[in-house]
Amino acid sequence: MARFFDVHPDNPQQRAISQTVEILLADGVIVFPTDTSFALGCRIGNASGLERIRELRQLDARHHFTLVCDDFSQMSEFVQVGNSAFRAIKASTPGPYTFILPATKVVPRRLLHPKKFTVGVRIPGTPLVKALIAELGEPLVSSTLLLPGDEGPMSQGWEINERLDHLVEAVVDTGETPGLMSTVVDLSGAEPEVVRVGAGDPSRFE
Repeated sequence: MARFFDVHPDNPQQRAISQTVEILLADGVIVFPTDTSFALGCRIGNASGLERIRELRQLDARHHFTLVCDDFSQMSEFVQVGNSAFRAIKASTPGPYTFILPATKVVPRRLLHPKKFTVGVRIPGTPLVKALIAELGEPLVSSTLLLPGDEGPMSQGWEINERLDHLVEAVVDTGETPGLMSTVVDLSGAEPEVVRVGAGDPSRFE
């Protein structure tokens, strides 16, 4: 049975944060809200958790997992950022964007696109995400909570808890999310490529 944490959106309770991170460190899979939607998450070194997320979402090997980071400084440890990508990301974060970039050697191969060796990165900037990452000491591996057959991401914590009760270890709820996807921009090539239009304005990359 999943633990359910009802957390204040602006001032997340430290006890809930600590207990959630304990679950992550024990190789648990959690559901947590970002600035766009709920996401499935685990720690970087949790290989079994990553496979569970793949199975829940029925993802293939080409899917880009996302490292949810606290800030640009942390993000730059995990991806290679050129000058043009640096400017684009700095101007758009924190915000509802996911950027695809070449990974550094510290990122486990199982998180990478099998041919491009790229990975997604996000900086949502919400108090809950910042608190979780600070307590964990590293980015969260995440994937949008979009289950097979659903038209969009789930946006109600109570509904998620009912549907995934025996499939994840914890559900963290700060209230209803917008239920939108992030806008995905591939910055790994010579020119930015908008891969998916979501909550973030894509026009600055087109």
